[in-house]
Amino acid sequence: MANKTPKILVIGDLMIDHYLWGSVNRISPEAPVQVVDVERESSVLGGAGNVVNNLYALGCEVSVLSVVGEDDVAVELEEMLSAIGTTTHLIQQNGRKTSKKSRIIASHSQVVRYDKESKENISSNSEDKLLESFRDLCKSVDIVLLSDYGKGVLTTALTKELITIANNNNKKVLVDPKGLDYTKYSGAYLLTPNKKEAEEASGIKIVDDNSLVDALQILKKVAHLDISLITLSEDGIAIYEDKLIMRPTVAREVYDVTGAGDTVIASLGYSLALDKDIVSALEFANLAAGVVVGKLGSATATIDEIEHYRSSINKGTIESHIKSFDEIKIQVDRLKKLGKKIVFTNGCFDILHRGHVSYLDIAKSYGDVLILGLNSDASVRALKGESRPINNEEDRAFVLSALESVDFVTVFSEDTPYELIKILEPDILVKGGDYEGKEVVGSDIAREVKLVQFIDGKSTTKTIAKIQACEC
Repeated sequence: MANKTPKILVIGDLMIDHYLWGSVNRISPEAPVQVVDVERESSVLGGAGNVVNNLYALGCEVSVLSVVGEDDVAVELEEMLSAIGTTTHLIQQNGRKTSKKSRIIASHSQVVRYDKESKENISSNSEDKLLESFRDLCKSVDIVLLSDYGKGVLTTALTKELITIANNNNKKVLVDPKGLDYTKYSGAYLLTPNKKEAEEASGIKIVDDNSLVDALQILKKVAHLDISLITLSEDGIAIYEDKLIMRPTVAREVYDVTGAGDTVIASLGYSLALDKDIVSALEFANLAAGVVVGKLGSATATIDEIEHYRSSINKGTIESHIKSFDEIKIQVDRLKKLGKKIVFTNGCFDILHRGHVSYLDIAKSYGDVLILGLNSDASVRALKGESRPINNEEDRAFVLSALESVDFVTVFSEDTPYELIKILEPDILVKGGDYEGKEVVGSDIAREVKLVQFIDGKSTTKTIAKIQACEC
């Protein structure tokens, strides 16, 4: 999409999202509370830092300007930003706590969150330093994004001055707003409030297109915006320029909406920095949001992922269940994080019959998600002879993907599905009852092997023989 590298400056509340992952197996003898055995820790950029992460994933040249404390969290934060190539301009304020939010996650559920941060407005001295830096930085960037998390960096006076300076330098300012008073952002190019935020700021309950237009018009007037915009979750994004323009969501699988707002403002900024019109930018942002809500936690979307997603949404819903090795690995990683039990089986499934359908239905009952490894045409020929398969791999995959019991189909060309099983590491491996007493490929990887008895008299070989004998 890009014919240049967008240079984007992010200003706002930076923070670290810290996670402690573990399990719960007992209650404390000291108090009626769960004891979490912490197994690992992880930290990611949060707040305005997640906007930075999204811009980095899109290939932008990113600078960040903010105020932090004189503490170890600030040092960690700067190291994390520098590690992804961000140019940092962090002003340290004595006595201020750099925001760090710690979450304890046990068995895929958040048990508790505790925050260490300052929420009061930054000092006037810090405001002056930030403005001084901004006057120089503004001249060398394509667009400015303000990420307001209400932690005190973007004070009302500072925000108004930032927008004025940007406008004087002909730089668009995009704002992810906070609070009820949007006059604070007067003169910005656009804001990105969600529906609830827009209702609170405009005083209008959004229940239909008419009330949506009323809210958009009020926000545009209050904040003197070029474009008035409201994100509508699963209903997409709406803008008001001279008329209402809506783009519905394009997400197929929604796992987690955390951080989707950061993706929207980042992708809008990316598109507008490339001189795209607002409708094109809106469509791109919708695609990017569709990618990230299909991931767990605060996530990002790369250009390749967005373009692949753009291509995939034009396919039929049946075809969307047919995955490559790389695609199925991504799916399985997400599903496992959600605690889903993965079931795997494989076969040729040449001429689909009742025995196949019954077998797959039973296989699915052993877990939450059934992945079917389908032998390629070459693999079938090696197993069954030159006269097989009757139906090619594309047709077989399509028909199998349409079955209610089958969640995903992946074609493999090897003699066995061992490499695919290594990628999936399924919880349950299912094979036919004829494997009783035999070694099952992949049994050393899966947690458990289940054998399913076939229905007597139902097989592809017998079906073919019946057709050849003209007894059908």
